[in-house]
Amino acid sequence: MADDTGMLVDVEPAEASDRKETWKRGLFMLLCVFAFWVGQTLLILLAIVQFLWLLFSKEPNPNLVRFGKSLSVWLADTARFLSCDTNQKPFPWSSWPHSLSARTSSQVSRHLR
Repeated sequence: MADDTGMLVDVEPAEASDRKETWKRGLFMLLCVFAFWVGQTLLILLAIVQFLWLLFSKEPNPNLVRFGKSLSVWLADTARFLSCDTNQKPFPWSSWPHSLSARTSSQVSRHLR
């Protein structure tokens, strides 16, 4: 790094460590952006399949409901990491999230009627 006179000076070890951590986080953020895109695509496919299921069976598929809930939590966790709201890395660096809502699929079915 250059000082005000243009002479090269050593970078402080703490500053170099911070810079390395910032670049490391940037790499994780890049990976999470790609994973977020995959998650959005999965959500769109889930919505289409769930609609078709609903059209023919007249009630939502409880497995898709459960997966959709956990996927939405994962998308939110990933968005919080990408926006630097948290340093906690989302799945696959942590466990897959469970849905926050305790609503059952029967409650979802009643809500749709």
